[in-house]
Amino acid sequence: MMVFGLPIEELYMYSLLAAGAVTVLYVFFGDVTDFGEALPVLNPMVILAFITFGAAIGLLLESATSFNEWSVLGIAVMGSAVLDLLLYFCILLPLSSAGSSSAYAEEPLPGQVANVVIPIPVDGYGEVVLETYTGMISKRATGYENEAIDQDEKVLIIEVNDDTLYVQAYKPLDFIEKIKLAREIQ
Repeated sequence: MMVFGLPIEELYMYSLLAAGAVTVLYVFFGDVTDFGEALPVLNPMVILAFITFGAAIGLLLESATSFNEWSVLGIAVMGSAVLDLLLYFCILLPLSSAGSSSAYAEEPLPGQVANVVIPIPVDGYGEVVLETYTGMISKRATGYENEAIDQDEKVLIIEVNDDTLYVQAYKPLDFIEKIKLAREIQ
């Protein structure tokens, strides 16, 4: 069978090479073509994978079987659709939702002690660093009561709001103060 003056095997080969090359370019420069939350079938990675799978299956079937061209095309389209659905639901969809998650949750941050690395001015923002089980976290911080806090001071995280930590100076209690506090609570 001839399509556009080419044997069908060559058409499958050229399609495979072109789709593979465009896929590689899309991996490197795909952020430029961000379509937001459009229909998943319009995702360029899904379209490129469909063409690549279809061309590869068609080329393999044309060279390894004696099926006619229309049977090979039908099997290639169906196989490509199944592989494309598996790719989308098993790889692309979980990766897209994992990209928005962070390595830590902000809920357990209040009550932790951090170290000021960029001084916090009155009515301004600085930066604190705290150590968690996932590593060091650097976050924007401001004084809880709009107070200034110097660099290298320990602070207690009081509240987290809009990705900003509200902190106040932290002074650890010595042993005697802890005993007094425990007696007052009882």
